[in-house]
Amino acid sequence: MFSVPQFIDVEDKIAGPLTWRQLLWMIGMGILLLVDYNMLGLALFIITGIPIVLLFSALAFYRPQGQPLIVLFYHGIAYFFRPKVAVWQRPVARRVKAPVDTGPAKAAPKEKRISPAELSRLARIMDSR
Repeated sequence: MFSVPQFIDVEDKIAGPLTWRQLLWMIGMGILLLVDYNMLGLALFIITGIPIVLLFSALAFYRPQGQPLIVLFYHGIAYFFRPKVAVWQRPVARRVKAPVDTGPAKAAPKEKRISPAELSRLARIMDSR
């Protein structure tokens, strides 16, 4: 009854096999290489140009775990600058000084005793249920 789009997660190709993002990364690489060529000599241009080409090509085409590489860089940088929260550690409790009691001394609480007959009756109840 209704037509459902099938490839909604695939980006549209606009320039041959390149998507918008890939094309923008390639244009950015070209601009940076042009500036690099005009600022440096040929030897330094080749030395700095190879890492630039590798980095921009990876940013444009490499997708680890289906995510763009720039997202991986973002998460890596955010990991170092976000505060670390360790949820498995107990919070440090503040020590509160106990009030000094100057009144009459309190008697120690009486120790509770269970007779053997009471203990066997409790054991029989626990075993029956």
